[in-house]
Formats: sequence, C-alpha cells, structure tokens
Amino acid sequence: MLNKNSMLTGVFIAFIFPSIAWITEFVLKTNTYIINRPAVPYLVAIALNLFIIRFCLKNDVDQTGRGVMLATFIFMIFVLLKVHLIR
Repeated sequence: MLNKNSMLTGVFIAFIFPSIAWITEFVLKTNTYIINRPAVPYLVAIALNLFIIRFCLKNDVDQTGRGVMLATFIFMIFVLLKVHLIR
C-alpha cells in the first residue's frame, strides 16, 4: 500500500509537520499568550514541507514529492483562509 515512491506516502508525510504545528499552536494558545500571530507555526510547517519536496524531487522519488506538494498546497489554502477569517 505505502510504497517508497507513491503519492499516498507523500500525502501522509506532508501532514506530519502541520499536525505538529497544530499541536504547538493549541498548547501555546491555551497555556500562554506567547504567539502573537497564530499563523506562524503553520507557515514554518509549510516551509519544512517545501524542503521535503525538494529532497524528494532531487532523489528521484517524484510521486512522493508530488503527494507532498498536493497536501502542502491544500494546507496553504486552509492557512490563508484562517488568516483571512481572523482579521
């Protein structure tokens, strides 16, 4: 099911950093008010996903890279909607 070079693997890999960012934002938002801008952890997660895309495409695992790219773009749309709705 999860080959080393499949789009589904890329989608699963792409949701690792956004889930960590969601947990980080949830913990910091409920415990302290350190984060003044709530989209910052998500933007860091997107940047880390872009490094994963570059690594995948450089090492000839292009289907996995495309899966990461697809999930990252969907995640970027959600972040833009969140930032737009906060204002």
